[in-house]
Amino acid sequence: MSSGPFFVGVDVGTGSARAALVASDGRVLEQAVQTIQTWNPEPGYYNQSSDNIWQSICQVVKKVIGGVDKSKVKGIGFDATCSLVVLGPQGSPLTVSKSGEAEQNIILWMDHRAEQETQEINAFKHSLLKYVGGQVSLEMEVPKLLWLKRNLAKTFGNIWKVFDLPDFLTWRATGVDTRSLCSVVCKWNYDAANGSWNKEFLKQADLEELTQNNFEKLGSDVQPPGRTVGKGLTAKAAGELGLSVGTVVSTSLIDAHAGALGMFGCRSKESKGADDVQGKMALIAGTSTCHMSITRKACFAQGVWGPYQDAIIPGYFLNEGGQSIAGHLLDHVLKSHESYAELKSQLGEDKFIYQHLNKLLPELAAARGLSQVGCLTQDVHVWPDLHGNRSPIADPTLRGVITGLDMTRGTESLAIKYLAFVQALAYGTRHIIENLYQYGRAPFQTLLFCGGLAKNPLYVQCHAEICNLPALIPDEQEMVLVGAAALGAAASGHFDSLESASKAMGGTGQLVKPNAETLEFHNRKYKVFLQLLENQRQYRRIMQGDTK
Repeated sequence: MSSGPFFVGVDVGTGSARAALVASDGRVLEQAVQTIQTWNPEPGYYNQSSDNIWQSICQVVKKVIGGVDKSKVKGIGFDATCSLVVLGPQGSPLTVSKSGEAEQNIILWMDHRAEQETQEINAFKHSLLKYVGGQVSLEMEVPKLLWLKRNLAKTFGNIWKVFDLPDFLTWRATGVDTRSLCSVVCKWNYDAANGSWNKEFLKQADLEELTQNNFEKLGSDVQPPGRTVGKGLTAKAAGELGLSVGTVVSTSLIDAHAGALGMFGCRSKESKGADDVQGKMALIAGTSTCHMSITRKACFAQGVWGPYQDAIIPGYFLNEGGQSIAGHLLDHVLKSHESYAELKSQLGEDKFIYQHLNKLLPELAAARGLSQVGCLTQDVHVWPDLHGNRSPIADPTLRGVITGLDMTRGTESLAIKYLAFVQALAYGTRHIIENLYQYGRAPFQTLLFCGGLAKNPLYVQCHAEICNLPALIPDEQEMVLVGAAALGAAASGHFDSLESASKAMGGTGQLVKPNAETLEFHNRKYKVFLQLLENQRQYRRIMQGDTK
């Protein structure tokens, strides 16, 4: 192990808290994971507990720093899901649950309870909405706060502070309420162009209470990512984490944005000369997928969130597309198929089933006389939005479509269906890219991948072929943790900027090149993909009695 300095990255995902001990060149030296609890009391409702999450973080941080001199840990960075944390007097948890359990004080990012409130806020068409692709998502925080006001008046009336989960973690670590521009501009409709909360927008959203005392409940000290918070770790937090009092704590990032920060600094071993961060799209591909890219000039694209000023790296504007379900969708395809139980008993873990299917597909192609695996779906086409579309249509009511079903049974039918859904996710990425181009974005040169799906070679290859762009997979797979650690490294002063930290810690990666032989095939299938969207809209019009 290197002699230091070391940095700790903490990542709170949907189902677990993770920590890593990271060297200044971005190598992950130690990592640990601890599951966190989620309550799902009814469809669309997901609650978590900030106490449970903090306890899990303390466990994993203690594990990863156990073998080093804690004085050599120079900084800590936190990232987390963009979930809503609700605190009452003295920072005590306030329930977000209809049944009143106090510990359940977080509305998880993927919670869809605020559908009605989202529609109402969007109906005002406030000018701030141009920064979120024209409309707020029901996964953002303002609709959820309005839901709390209407449905849990006691909780709403007792609010001391509401936080995005990443900012709750820096507050819990330092005792200082400093908000990261990343969270507030991306998920809370903070007006970064004017450097302030927008009183008019909050009044219009029927949340005037949050404007009181200089927006005290929302936080009035807003800083870019990679800045120091307070005087570092408090004595209490340092004791709980096993670190030194005063260890530098950085302003936070949302989890996907931390992955993007780590990846933006990654280069191909083959790359020569300048490496322009503006030509990269980072896909953080797990349960859902986030599509992150940054530009020097603001790009306003309908249906894609942003441009968010300084949200990842100061001096750049972030555009953020996404798919609400990705890995979760493939799991659904797998687990809802009749062959799943048999494959599970033969192969065990789901990852081995995916490996088996990836191996089976070339055999099926060869048996059918096809030179390319992708051509197995010549007649099977999928629109993948079983849980609504985040980008670029921004319509949570859209649903999935599959055409080309036949009487094939068994593992062969699962393999073809799985391939069609993997391709559909890649066509969805192409849809986001082409939408950005329509609004004048500079061209992409590379796709970068991290997260669970980055470990699936079929997913990455399909993206390279369908988007006709080289795909780069970082050698260090845990880029979210590297990004979180880079925050701590920049805040501690080890690097002179967050961009420098990203370049120094991003490492190198393996390049997967597009396939010229499948380009025309995928261009045709992409036309069908877009037609499936038009068809779905037409079916709705027919069923609503619209004769046009």
